[in-house]
Amino acid sequence: MERKRTAFCPSICPGIECEASNQVLEFASNKGVNTFVQRVEGRGLDRCQFGAGGTCCRNCSMGPCMMIEGVPESIGICGATPATTAARNFCRMIAAGAAAHIDHGRETVMGFLAAAKGEAPYEIKDERKLLSTAQLFEIKTEGRSIKDIAIELGEKAMAEFGRQDGGLHFIKRAPVKRQEIWKKLGILPRGIDREVTEMMHRTHMGTDQDYENLILQGSRCALADGWGASMISTELQDIMFGTPVPIRAMVNLGVLKTDEVNVVVHGHEPLLSEALAMVVDDPEIVAAAQAVGAKGVNLAGVCCTGNEVLMRHGIPIAGSFIQQEIVLATGAVEAMVVDIQCIMQSLPTVAKCYHTEIITTSPRAKITGATHIEFDHHNALQVAKDIIKRAISRYPQRGPVHIPQRKTEVVAGFSHETINHMLGGAFRASYRPLNDNIINGRIKGVGAIVGCDSARVRSGYVHTTVARELIANDVLVLTTGCAATACGREGLLTPEAASLCGPGLREVCEAVGIPPVLHMGSCVDNSRILIAATEIVREGGLGDDISQIPAVGCAPEWMSEKAIAIGQYFVASGASVIFGHTFPTTKSQVMTDYLFKDLLDLYGGCWGMENDPHDIARWMIEAIDKRREALGIHKKKERVLFDMAMRREL
Repeated sequence: MERKRTAFCPSICPGIECEASNQVLEFASNKGVNTFVQRVEGRGLDRCQFGAGGTCCRNCSMGPCMMIEGVPESIGICGATPATTAARNFCRMIAAGAAAHIDHGRETVMGFLAAAKGEAPYEIKDERKLLSTAQLFEIKTEGRSIKDIAIELGEKAMAEFGRQDGGLHFIKRAPVKRQEIWKKLGILPRGIDREVTEMMHRTHMGTDQDYENLILQGSRCALADGWGASMISTELQDIMFGTPVPIRAMVNLGVLKTDEVNVVVHGHEPLLSEALAMVVDDPEIVAAAQAVGAKGVNLAGVCCTGNEVLMRHGIPIAGSFIQQEIVLATGAVEAMVVDIQCIMQSLPTVAKCYHTEIITTSPRAKITGATHIEFDHHNALQVAKDIIKRAISRYPQRGPVHIPQRKTEVVAGFSHETINHMLGGAFRASYRPLNDNIINGRIKGVGAIVGCDSARVRSGYVHTTVARELIANDVLVLTTGCAATACGREGLLTPEAASLCGPGLREVCEAVGIPPVLHMGSCVDNSRILIAATEIVREGGLGDDISQIPAVGCAPEWMSEKAIAIGQYFVASGASVIFGHTFPTTKSQVMTDYLFKDLLDLYGGCWGMENDPHDIARWMIEAIDKRREALGIHKKKERVLFDMAMRREL
């Protein structure tokens, strides 16, 4: 059901489906603070259709060349066609998105190695996962210390980035049939960094000029992300910081405190946020806060760093990507501490309207107007304390605040190990109950809602509308990143949300005690969904490849190049994926048809795009129904109570 908007309703900007956010935006607007709302208003919703549709080439100085498909003379000066240009631009987005995850993964491995050697203040919290991961890397564990095993794992994980040939260790996790498809197509990643480099080379002027061949390398580059760097990052973070288990927490602007120093972490790498969580309750920090009249320090998150500390510590999320300026506009934030990815350059400008300090911490991501305090995992705790003390010193300068009293409880932290445990228990952990309930029809299938939120749509409304439609049709939803935060704001991440489900999914959720929408982590944690899909295949009864299971993904509000990389590694893994509101190849029908239709024959999964969230949900449900029909499980089966004779026969 569509909710009534608050009084603050810009004429052009679609806005955000969050009453608390709209209250703060109106408060900020009256004060003359410019946020994304005013910038969208200033630019309008119109954009260059050549660029948006992928047929503008600026890869050499003879251009830019803007092309119209179907017009013979409308090609690049070098002769490049619209399809080739759209493919190059699409693949460059894959390369950039993959590189973001790859650099994140590399930093994680460096921190992991430092922790294993005792050079960083972190520890090995999940020894069981360390040992199982070591086996995948062919590391001997018997008779060896945890420290030695961890060091060797870190070294072998680091070698994956610079590998030139031989393949990645985590690829062995994929279903055997899927590995055979990748091998046949020649897209098994040889090393992580190599695939990004080759992708950028192939898209250089005058190199690869066949759109099908370009997309093959795009798939290999994306797989190096999903089954390589992202999976390495997720698994090592779990080993080092603890594998998430279900935890109750709060989301939305109301988590900020009027009587405490508010420090907000924003970005993607959890190394710093973990250090901040370790020191925030230190007696020295508490005393410093009390000395300036505050009760203590309140740590809150934004974007994917927020998801990381949420699912491991229960630290609340103040906002998603689109809310980052709104969090500042409450006037209640002493410091926003940022690292990499999805950070708006406007933050220091907004912060100047208040007493807030923006602190950058990564040498790869500085912002003009922000304070830079470089983070290093070797001195993580000292840097964390220094940052919090700077925030404390700002507290006496705080002016009027506007913190909406809106926050929602969520249950987060559903790693694939947790799902396995909750379905089967400590001694019979298994995906069997999930598979059985998909086969018998109580659960129609699995839908993943992932990705960013965007200023180009009515943010939050799109994510939650898709989620509500799916669960009402008995589709279990897995969610990550800012999509998860939006679902949390609307109360979809609690077991009580089972009341919104169809009868089959509701029965399963109530029996197990889980929400119908499962929070699986940050955007890098989409690798958890790959593993979950693989476990469904391994359990049996639903085919022998990801391309057969009734599962589909979507990124309804996507905006980041990382989303393109994620989507491509899911498609190449056999899952169909639909994006919302725009797609970067639409001005080339040849290229779009190849991605939306032809890839289905090649990989068993393909792309799609719809504008309306109801249409997105319908597309996903139809894709799930087609897979159920192909498996022969589309007809509803009546429940049968077995008598003793039937049990003996069974």
